Amino acid sequence: MNEYLAGLVTEEINPNTRMIDECTTEEMLRLLNREDAKVPAAVADEIPQIVKAVDILHRLLKNGGRMFYIGAGSSGRLGVLDASECPPTFGVDPSLVQGHIAGGDIALRVAVEGYEDDEEEGIALIERCGVTDKDAVIGISASGSAAFVIAGLRRASELGAATIGVVNNKNSKLSEFCDVCIAPVVGPEVIMGSTRLKAGTAQKLVLNMLTTGTMVKLGKTYDNLMVDLKASNNKLYDRSVRIIQAATGVGEEQAADYLNRASMSAKLAILMIRTGLEASAAEEALTRHDGNLKAAIRAYAGSV
Repeated sequence: MNEYLAGLVTEEINPNTRMIDECTTEEMLRLLNREDAKVPAAVADEIPQIVKAVDILHRLLKNGGRMFYIGAGSSGRLGVLDASECPPTFGVDPSLVQGHIAGGDIALRVAVEGYEDDEEEGIALIERCGVTDKDAVIGISASGSAAFVIAGLRRASELGAATIGVVNNKNSKLSEFCDVCIAPVVGPEVIMGSTRLKAGTAQKLVLNMLTTGTMVKLGKTYDNLMVDLKASNNKLYDRSVRIIQAATGVGEEQAADYLNRASMSAKLAILMIRTGLEASAAEEALTRHDGNLKAAIRAYAGSV
């Protein structure tokens, strides 16, 4: 028996759900719900560590760095999911936030669990990505024992990159290779060892906080409006128009007109409306203020 795995909270048997197979459907679902309700508090306990991670990510990305999620199984899928949502939500280049899973993209659809033990591939992935001391690598592993993730973090650290861990057990093997380790402990799973449940939910909440917090600090929002979104489909075009209206108080027709004049950039359209600048001058203003819309408006139109 692997003593390390046997001692993990995520591998324990949950005494609250021992008779789940004898429950009615409603009783079973209420058990699941009660256990899930424990997750936010576990994440809240880790906010001091999450603060450290977001500040590191902000500093690195502001200075031209990138962030990489690496994980295996459910953890890897969550990293890929979070990374893939950053371009449409925050208008960033897909290379800025990357998600990589042990076993490659096929592992997103088909479980290939053996790959989590492949240390050489973890190292090779970091080298293929060209990770440098400007970057950050976030390793995700519920148990904190996935060799693919540990080896990747170790290699990233050797290259001078910042390393961040997202795990669900304290004092994990992975934590040794992290500058910051975020470890929301959610207790034993409803189904023993099924870390796609509470552990996965906690990981998703943490990843949301890492990217959202970083992007807000990078000026990718105006108040709580996602002004850097890409109007790449009907839903996002409609959302862009509503965002422009909310930020400026203009009507729908005028908002749509400015969105078109701004080449589908809600941020640029808002700056044009608020300052009276034409598109080219507004673009220059945003560049001078590192893409921060509020700072640009304050500089050209007084306090907002």
